[in-house]
Amino acid sequence: MKRRQILTTSVALAAWQLPGSAHSQPAEYPNRPIRLLVGFAAGGTPDTIARNVAEAMSRALGQPINVDNRAGANGIIAAEALVKAAPDGYTLLLTTASLVINPSVYKKLPYDLERDLAPITNIVLGDGYLLISNPKLGASTIAELVAYSKSNKGLAFSSPGIGNTLHLAAQTFADSTGFELTHVPYKGAAQALNAVISGEVQAMFIPPTVALPQIKAGKVNVLGFTGAKRWSLLPEVPAITESVKGFQFDSGWHGLFAPAGTPPLIIDRLNAAARRALAEPKLRDFLVQGGYEPDPRSPADYTRYLQSERQRYAGIVKSAKIEAQ
Repeated sequence: MKRRQILTTSVALAAWQLPGSAHSQPAEYPNRPIRLLVGFAAGGTPDTIARNVAEAMSRALGQPINVDNRAGANGIIAAEALVKAAPDGYTLLLTTASLVINPSVYKKLPYDLERDLAPITNIVLGDGYLLISNPKLGASTIAELVAYSKSNKGLAFSSPGIGNTLHLAAQTFADSTGFELTHVPYKGAAQALNAVISGEVQAMFIPPTVALPQIKAGKVNVLGFTGAKRWSLLPEVPAITESVKGFQFDSGWHGLFAPAGTPPLIIDRLNAAARRALAEPKLRDFLVQGGYEPDPRSPADYTRYLQSERQRYAGIVKSAKIEAQ
């Protein structure tokens, strides 16, 4: 087996390995259905993106791609299932930035990020999250939410798991505005949203498309958007940076991976299928309307990007004082 090492700078950490194989790609690949692991529960943004991407990639590859939700532990359960699978192109993983955050949050993982996973391509980049709250809280603005939190010794925020980007957004917001945060993790964004609706927790940061139906139904209040400017589908909702100077938090990325050792020709075939899928107007429009921008990259470029993202999020985890589990 050959491995190609990608170096970023002379002071970079050990580079992400791009595993390959001396064996050529079977001419008939793929000749049976492909399993796509998703590390979060059905109904959340990763699941929704995965199902739409899988449908489009199925057309490009000529075989079904079946989503297999392995929710829990901030995506770790699904990633572990991937690295245990045969490196033959028939088991893939679509996951979030949690993949590169977890090494900073967990003292021990059941896999090595650089050694055991082969990056295929990024799928999307996100603009930001919405901050929502339970209507009974009585807060309809950022200022009212902060005032409530300070007079009531904090707020309970939900998220899909410890150390995911929604958790980091909430902790960074709490630090920026000076109140105590109680974090309550769930298996997915849909469950975390239901906790806000029921009043089990008081607020959360959430991908826009997941919350939009509940916002329109009046089941949650929407207070702000974490992007650099207002979200185009809810222009009446202020960007948080308008009232909390300097606060901005993008909604990360979703990317595609295979087990280490997957033949390079299969990686290239999957990369090409993802690019073709993301060029479809229907899928592209769906992603853009959800606040995401298609972002296909070559395996080598994606590898370099993941290295820089791991370092960036390590700094955010440290700043937010999230202790390793």
